Amino acid sequence: MKKIKCKYIFKDDYNPVYVNGAQGGINPQGEIVIDFYLERNALPISQTFEIEDDKLIAKEIETEPKDLKNSFVRVIENGVVLNYQTAKEIHNWLGNHISKLEELSGLNK
Repeated sequence: MKKIKCKYIFKDDYNPVYVNGAQGGINPQGEIVIDFYLERNALPISQTFEIEDDKLIAKEIETEPKDLKNSFVRVIENGVVLNYQTAKEIHNWLGNHISKLEELSGLNK
């Protein structure tokens, strides 16, 4: 039986990031492009609060941007470009791990 060892090299700045969504599609070269994002509530650029008797009152009187409460952001830090074969292999790999997770956690009942 033949054996082959694959060694992994991690850059010094290797730092996994949390993502809770992705978007993308097929580019003109026929590759799959996936951009991963973290979706969260938008943060204000500034807020103005009322002051009474030299004390800050918790009443907000102005926010920039004005539509802050109706906004969210998607922070995109990274993405990948996959050819067909690699996409199929990752699809199979991910499917296997999802099945194992479902078995372990009882999600597939």
